[in-house]
Amino acid sequence: PSVGLLDELEQQAQQRKASADDAEKRKSQREEIFRTQLEPGMNALHEFLGKLVANLKLLQPKKQLRFALIGYGEIVGYIEHEYDLKSNQQPGSREIVLSFPCLVASEECPTVEVVGASKVRTVAGAFQRYHLGGLLEPKKDGNGEVVSAKFNAKGRIPLTATFSADADSAVVRVNFVNFDALGTATKNVPAAQLNDATFDAIGRYLMREESNLFQEALSDSFRAQLRTKVQQDQIKRRWESKIGAQQKAELEQLKREQSLTGRFAKPAAKESKPASGPSWIDRVKGLIKK
Repeated sequence: PSVGLLDELEQQAQQRKASADDAEKRKSQREEIFRTQLEPGMNALHEFLGKLVANLKLLQPKKQLRFALIGYGEIVGYIEHEYDLKSNQQPGSREIVLSFPCLVASEECPTVEVVGASKVRTVAGAFQRYHLGGLLEPKKDGNGEVVSAKFNAKGRIPLTATFSADADSAVVRVNFVNFDALGTATKNVPAAQLNDATFDAIGRYLMREESNLFQEALSDSFRAQLRTKVQQDQIKRRWESKIGAQQKAELEQLKREQSLTGRFAKPAAKESKPASGPSWIDRVKGLIKK
C-alpha cells in the first residue's frame, strides 16, 4: 500500500510540475510577444500619433461632434486642437494616452425646459457627470427643491484615447472616451495587427472620419452560421405559412359543418381533422426548433 501511495504522490508531483512548466512556457511566450511585437508596435503607434497631432495642430480642421443626452437632447460641439500626448513606459508594460477637448457650441444646442423635481435631478446629474454647465432659471418649491429649470449645455467635453499593452497579454487594450457617444468604447488589437492599416483606421477614428476600426471581419465559419440561420428562418416562415393555411382551411371546414348542423358538433370537429394532423404539426415544430 505504501508503494502505491508513493506512486500516486509521485504522479501528482509530476502533473503539478508539468502544469507549472506549461504556465512558465506560456508566460515566456507572452513576454516574447511583448518584446518582439507589442513594444515595437506601440513605439510605432506613438510616433504615428505624434505626427497626426502635429498635422492637426497645423491644419486646424473644423470637426463637429454631436452627442445625445437623455432628458436633454443633442449636444453640439467642435474639437479644439489642443492635444496632450503622453507615453508611460515600465518594464513589461507600455501606455499611450491622447486627450483633447470638444468645446460645446451653446448657441447650436437646444434650450430645454424641464419640469418636475426628479426630471430636473436626472438632467442636472447628467450635466454634472460630463462636466457640463448650463442650468438656467431654476424654480424651487417651498422645501427649496428645484422643481423646474431650463438647460442650455455649455462647457468642454474631454475626449481621451488610451492604448495599453503589457507582457501578461498579447493584445493592445484600447479605450475611447466620449468619441462616438458620451461614455467609453473598448477594443482589443492583437499584436500582429499593429500595422499601418490599423494606425490609419485609428487616426481616422480619432479625427471623427469614417473608419473601419470597429467593423470586425467576419470569419468564414461565422458567415456559414449566418447563412444557415437565414435558411432556417426562410424554412420556418414557409412552414408557418403552410400551417396558417392548413388551420384556416380547417376553420372554414368547421364553420361549414356548423352551419349545416346548426349546432356545435365537437366530435365531428375532431373527426374532420386528418389523422396525421398532430404528428405532422409535431414534426414541423421539431424542425423549427432546430
